[in-house]
Amino acid sequence: MVELKVKDGVAGIFLNRPEKSNALNSPLLEELLAGLKQVAGSPGLRVVVLAGNGRSFCGGADVTEMAELKASSAKKFITRIHLCCDAIRRLPVPVVARLHGAVVGAGVELAASCDLRIAAEGTAFAMPEVLLGIPSVVEAALLPRLVGAGRAAWLVLTGEPIDAKTALEWGLVQELVPLAALDERVGALLERLAAAEPEALAAQKELLRLWQDEPLGKAVEASIGMFARAFSSDAPNKRLRATISRGRGTKEN
Repeated sequence: MVELKVKDGVAGIFLNRPEKSNALNSPLLEELLAGLKQVAGSPGLRVVVLAGNGRSFCGGADVTEMAELKASSAKKFITRIHLCCDAIRRLPVPVVARLHGAVVGAGVELAASCDLRIAAEGTAFAMPEVLLGIPSVVEAALLPRLVGAGRAAWLVLTGEPIDAKTALEWGLVQELVPLAALDERVGALLERLAAAEPEALAAQKELLRLWQDEPLGKAVEASIGMFARAFSSDAPNKRLRATISRGRGTKEN
């Protein structure tokens, strides 16, 4: 139910339950968490893309399984979703969400846990949990940081879907492209990310998480240490000198 592809430092994680719109049930969540742990340990990993096979990225948590939950089993089920989201956020490299079709409930939370989100035109987003008698929880807490408190409240209180254009305007996604161009655009972004200095990219990913999780003063203090540690190798000096040389060449020409 989860397909993994790793090549040349780029890992693809594909939700693979297309007949159910990649709805998240316990077996899929367990496979996803195992896949994330496997990818995290891949030698030379530079960037990860999270996608869904079939007509949609993810139709949310599996309503058939949820309909049978009790208080004790509900905690275990929702914790699995949180662990997957947290594993995405803790991957040591940037994670790009490739979004299309329906992105619903827990699917929005998976996407929000990624660092960057590119969606196909026509993608629909919704947080309908309150209409099913439950609150939106776990990584739905990232939504106010992404779209603002008022828009997050609209999503989780009304349960109304928003279209891809609105998602872009709100900041839930960073870019929209036609569905036919989605793979090409995601591929170009992955290439750009993979071209950055690996250690700098890993440090920036960690700082992004700290900026979300920690108070401002602590996040700034941590960033100072990371900046200094970057110069423990000669990679920044080499890239800076190369930049200076290119600038001189441009002026001379």
